[in-house]
Amino acid sequence: QRGDPRRGADALRRLIFRAAPLRFPPFMNGSLQSYYRLSKPGIARMVMITAALGYIMATQRHFAGYWQNFLLAVAGIGMAAAGSAALNNLLERRIDARMQRTCHRELPMGRIAPVQALGYGLMMSMFGTALVALVSVRAAGLVLLTNFLYVLVYTPMKRVSWLNTTIGAIPGALPMSIGWVAANDTVDLGAWILFIIMFAWQHPHFYAIAWLYREDYKRGGLRMLSVTHPDGALLFIQVILYSLMLAAVSLMPFFTGLAHGIYLVGAILLGAYMLVYSFRFVAKPTDHNARRLLYSSLIYLPGLLVVVIADVLGRMAMS
Repeated sequence: QRGDPRRGADALRRLIFRAAPLRFPPFMNGSLQSYYRLSKPGIARMVMITAALGYIMATQRHFAGYWQNFLLAVAGIGMAAAGSAALNNLLERRIDARMQRTCHRELPMGRIAPVQALGYGLMMSMFGTALVALVSVRAAGLVLLTNFLYVLVYTPMKRVSWLNTTIGAIPGALPMSIGWVAANDTVDLGAWILFIIMFAWQHPHFYAIAWLYREDYKRGGLRMLSVTHPDGALLFIQVILYSLMLAAVSLMPFFTGLAHGIYLVGAILLGAYMLVYSFRFVAKPTDHNARRLLYSSLIYLPGLLVVVIADVLGRMAMS
């Protein structure tokens, strides 16, 4: 049809591409929604929450003077986490295709090509690290270490040994410490205490997931503890031990002077909350109780962030 505007638009598009035959690089193809899913946004959000918690605890009453650096650091850490998640998806795309919970991800479904995932993952990791470096070079170095351990150590380890959960807890625990280092530019006692808290938290959280999806992990050939020891005895011991460890080490900020009374009360309540669901799961290891333990762990970290903020505000009000 002579008056169809689409014909004019098509002609203009052909003219532009003849005059400038450049194309977007391969990793820029694909929908924004696909890249968002490739980034494992749930994990990225949790990483940003823990980084924010570490930063706020480090700055305490002086946070108002450092909020610009706070935004740069948390955004950069979140972007780097999204990049490492994309690279993890790339390396596990064939395994994901065999498991029900992951077969609909972007790479197994063909919505994003491997070269696009590689480009996106590297770009996000580098750009996120660069943002953190504007705040603290030491923190940026820890971001690189975290991505290296997550992508090149933890990811292949899942096919080798059930100890992958403990190995993976190291990069999983680092973001809270990175938030602290970004604020103080030093790896001191506070950074180590926060690392230990997060290291302990990782275990009941991921063991609950491993129990829920044990058949899926078996199909994927991943050597999770729930697969290598299907009776669950060793997994249950680990859940209780690390939940007790979490309840204990979460009090260390108070006893080392990093936090005060409001934090102490909140940490005790949150630790007891997770312990209740850990014991319920071990006493009756049903999928329902595993899911309740998983949800309690997901509530724990935002709850701890609220407690830290309340503790800081309480100190500011009293000073």
